[in-house]
Amino acid sequence: MELTARVAAIIAPSIEALGYELVRVHLLGGRSPVLQVMAERIDRAAMTVDDCARISRAASALLDVEDPVEGSYALEVSSPGIDRPLVRRTDFERFAGHLARVETRAPVEGRKRFRGVVRGLDGDDVVLEAEDGERALVPFDEIQRAKLVLTDELLASARRAEAAAEQN
Repeated sequence: MELTARVAAIIAPSIEALGYELVRVHLLGGRSPVLQVMAERIDRAAMTVDDCARISRAASALLDVEDPVEGSYALEVSSPGIDRPLVRRTDFERFAGHLARVETRAPVEGRKRFRGVVRGLDGDDVVLEAEDGERALVPFDEIQRAKLVLTDELLASARRAEAAAEQN
């Protein structure tokens, strides 16, 4: 099992029990490795510093016991932010209608970089629609990186979602 998948398997159940959803685990190498844990609140309310600290304490305790990462590293906990990465299939459904950049591991239809409005999923493919109306089907398993693009529409949507979460 890949290291980040192993870390995710170790910490996800505890994070979920605290009311959060694990978005991504990423390990940045180098002299001082950083283990990045990205999470969001299950109720979709805005993440606070206290939320990140709560997740950090829980993850640290579990990672100290399991010790999946060799040597020393820094643990960094954050929210995905408004222009968040899209890493799960559900992300492409949840953020349908928003502009995204997608990069693939291998060329798809002769290219590796795509930019378009997310239109959801079609089977195992992510559907993107470019400004000119051209649609691209990008196999989910070939996606190396995907991220929302910060737009006025995305900001407005984030404000509406936060207001709705606060009312609940």
